[in-house]
Amino acid sequence: MIIELPDTSTNEVAKKIVSVRESGGAISLGRVLTLVVCADHGEPTEGAIEAAVGASREHPSRVIVVSRGSRDEESRLDAQYRVGGDAGASEVVVLALHGELSDQPASVVTPFLLPDTPVVTWWPGAAPEYPAADPLGQLGRRRILDASKSANPETVLARRLATYSPGDTDLAWTQITHWRALLASTVDRPPHDPITAVEVTGPQLSPAVDLLAGWMRAALGVPVYRRMGSFEVRLQRQQGPTILAIDQNNNAVITEPGKPDGRVAMSRRDLPMCLIEELRRLDTDEVYADALRGATEIIVEGIA
Repeated sequence: MIIELPDTSTNEVAKKIVSVRESGGAISLGRVLTLVVCADHGEPTEGAIEAAVGASREHPSRVIVVSRGSRDEESRLDAQYRVGGDAGASEVVVLALHGELSDQPASVVTPFLLPDTPVVTWWPGAAPEYPAADPLGQLGRRRILDASKSANPETVLARRLATYSPGDTDLAWTQITHWRALLASTVDRPPHDPITAVEVTGPQLSPAVDLLAGWMRAALGVPVYRRMGSFEVRLQRQQGPTILAIDQNNNAVITEPGKPDGRVAMSRRDLPMCLIEELRRLDTDEVYADALRGATEIIVEGIA
């Protein structure tokens, strides 16, 4: 069910939510968090709403979508309330801010925050330069960013490090969770020869690959070289390199000296799955912070 509330007020939207709850049952009970989704002028919101609804399978939430329109328009609030089949296990409140109201998003969102539940702020598009200082970012215990949506991906990680605050995380980081787990298990297996250097190869403008290289630098403390080309991670050892690559079927292939190749099926992680993973933890992701610092120490080769 989708209820349209054009040119309305926060009070009227709150009354409608209570009315729907009373007529349809206690639909807001069991919400584990409030997810605030931030979209600026011109950024699409439907894809983010679909991802949030998909994530509700594991994290029933109140999803508040804030869409900030043009400042040149007349000041008004257009709202929409989604529940039932259109909201999955969550309920969705869409708030479209126009005119001067676009500069007061936190004031509009605050009345809809669920009491005694944590708040997570997510920018599915371009995030502000200093997320923790943003009015909506200040509402969240966790702030989810996406470096791949930055207009300047070649410098985004350095800027994220400069403005990092505990609670920040990134979907580019979440996308490589399985690769990090596979590399960690590979390092833990014999032979236990020391790793002397790491070579990480991948697309030129890929914050996810850069974060992977930064994580290896922070975890191993050895020189890490970042190169451009098809995805590959090469761990240099005295007896020969251990190589992690992708075959033509998108399986992970692990090559080690004197051993047959190992293959692991790797599925592509879509946006709802990445969001589900990030909503599982509300504490500080210290390893992500280490990876940001490590990304500034990698040695870039063959990238103009």
